[in-house]
Amino acid sequence: MSESLVVCDVAEDLVEKLRKFRFRKETNNAAIIMKIDKDKRLVVLDEELEGISPDELKDELPERQPRFIVYSYKYQHDDGRVSYPLCFIFSSPVGCKPEQQMMYAGSKNKLVQTAELTKACPKVLELRHYNLQVTFTNNLIESSPQLCKLMVKLLFLSGKTEV
Repeated sequence: MSESLVVCDVAEDLVEKLRKFRFRKETNNAAIIMKIDKDKRLVVLDEELEGISPDELKDELPERQPRFIVYSYKYQHDDGRVSYPLCFIFSSPVGCKPEQQMMYAGSKNKLVQTAELTKACPKVLELRHYNLQVTFTNNLIESSPQLCKLMVKLLFLSGKTEV
C-alpha cells in the first residue's frame, strides 16, 4: 500500500538561506538547489552554487530525481542596464518515481509561499523533461527572452529530454 501524500514543510534554515540569497550583492550567477527529505517531510538545501553557468547547473541536477532551484543570473537589458533577477525552477525529469513527483508537486506552492519567492521570483518555470513542457508565467517570454533561451538550453543540453 502506498503512503498517502503529505505536503512537505520547508526547513527553517533553508527559509533563512533563501531570504539572504534574495538580497545577495554578488554579481555572479548563483543557484540554490533544494530537495525533499522524505523521512523528515521537509524541503531542505541540497547544494548552494556560486559562479555557475546554465550548462554547469544542468550537470548538477540528478538524472532521475526532481529538484527545486532558485537561480540568480546576469541579465543585460537592451538599453545597457544590467540586473540580476531570480528565477524559481521546478525540475522533474523522466524516470522519477510517481511518489517523488507527487511529493514535489504537492510541496512546490508551500515552498514558494513560505520563502516568499513570489515577491522575488516573478518568473516561475516548470521543467518537465519527459515531454519538454515548459510553463512560463508573468509574460516571461516578453519580459525576459534571455531567460527563456537559457531555460530551453538547459532542457535541451541536459540530454534528459524527449522531443
